[in-house]
Amino acid sequence: MKMNKAIQEFVNSAIESGYVSKEDRSYLLNRVLYLVGEESFEACKEIDQPSLLEAMANVVEASVEAGRIADDAEERDWLEQELMNLVIPKPSELNRLFWNKYEEGPKVATDAFYKMALDLNLIKVNDIAKNISFNGETEYGDLEITINLSKPEKTKEEIIKAAQSKDFNYPANRLCFENVGYHGRINWPGRANHRIVGMELGGESWGYHYSPYAYYSEHAIFLSENLEPMKVDEGAFSRLLEIVTQFPHYFVGSNAGLPIVGGSILSHNHYQGGRYVFPMNLAKVLETGISKKFDTVKIERLYWPLSALRLRGNNREEVFEVAVDILKAWEDYENKDLEILRESNGEPHNAITPIVRRQGDAYEFDLVLRNNRTTEEFPDGIFHPHADVQHIKKENIGLIEVMGLAILPPRLERELREVRDYLVGEAPLEAVATIHQEWAKELKAQEPTKETVDAFLQKAVSAKFCRVLEYAGVFKQTKEGQEAFSAFMHEFTK
Repeated sequence: MKMNKAIQEFVNSAIESGYVSKEDRSYLLNRVLYLVGEESFEACKEIDQPSLLEAMANVVEASVEAGRIADDAEERDWLEQELMNLVIPKPSELNRLFWNKYEEGPKVATDAFYKMALDLNLIKVNDIAKNISFNGETEYGDLEITINLSKPEKTKEEIIKAAQSKDFNYPANRLCFENVGYHGRINWPGRANHRIVGMELGGESWGYHYSPYAYYSEHAIFLSENLEPMKVDEGAFSRLLEIVTQFPHYFVGSNAGLPIVGGSILSHNHYQGGRYVFPMNLAKVLETGISKKFDTVKIERLYWPLSALRLRGNNREEVFEVAVDILKAWEDYENKDLEILRESNGEPHNAITPIVRRQGDAYEFDLVLRNNRTTEEFPDGIFHPHADVQHIKKENIGLIEVMGLAILPPRLERELREVRDYLVGEAPLEAVATIHQEWAKELKAQEPTKETVDAFLQKAVSAKFCRVLEYAGVFKQTKEGQEAFSAFMHEFTK
């Protein structure tokens, strides 16, 4: 009876939500029965009224208890997606609804799609709620820290199954349009309820959807329908400006297009956007100038751990031209005294992380200067987290981190708890992970108390992340570094 009750509540909740018509009750009921391997159904007289997400979770739990699916994260996830695929509109219908709403206004359209994404598990709300988040004050302003717990770590059995799985060429990658409606397989997430809103950028077919594991409000992914690698060039700058023209309430940005300073998926052209104010948005301005090319374009040098310039102007094409000039100049820039080389053995090193937003009628275009050069001393990258901070963050510094939001690995939940216990005398140093022991001894010398240790540790983690970002800055926060940065800016200002 638990299975029947869960199914009945799911069907009722889907209809109450407004996403399923009451005329489709029997159809939905029968499709759910098929999914969970039930051949008959008997209505329950007493049922609850859970939310749709709660009802979905109850069907999954009942299926595990009945042995219809294995009790592992991947099979639970697959069933969740298949259940919600019965509720969400088909891709063609969703696109029709979106662009009809767009006629009322861009924000009306994105609000409706975002609500649907939250309601129907396109965004994994329950998983995201597991993340640990806090802010940390630094000299550059408050930075935001997230320990990412939303993606469950694989069990030993799941790792073995994944290793034994076959290799396929479909879908081509985890971003591409081929994922829409895909059931998933071992080591590939289910995307049965995945939906993409199609759009045109520069005469090309693109689309956008909301990230399943969102790190901020309305975390959107804009992606090309074509299978083409990341390239941050004039075309990318033009598309970013076009996106914020179509969706003026959203920012949009791109990872740099080179390894180490780029994102984790450089094989597919895509950007990230959404509606959120990042710490970098609030950065102080060190220096302001007027473009040599256009009197209407202002150029600012920001006080930020990475090296960032901000353009501002009402004319989209003028802002675009100045941004392209800076991109080309940076790609050719060298300063051997600061370890900045534009290429080695024919491999380019200089790249830009671009971020675009609207402020009223104005276009704001941030250009964060990056370099991916490595040496024997710094094999992970000269302008990459160095060894003394890699116990907190070793991974690439991508777009989101550039803007001041740390996405830290899940291991830190356990490891920071071990450090905390050591700091307040509840565990020996040997109980702390080896990579944190030197840091833990330094913190212990500052004598935090049980009452202050949590805030103390959060501040210490924030300071480490701030140092991570400073390492990624090409023009360091030194007299020589800032003078060189100012000189580079003055190439474009009068």
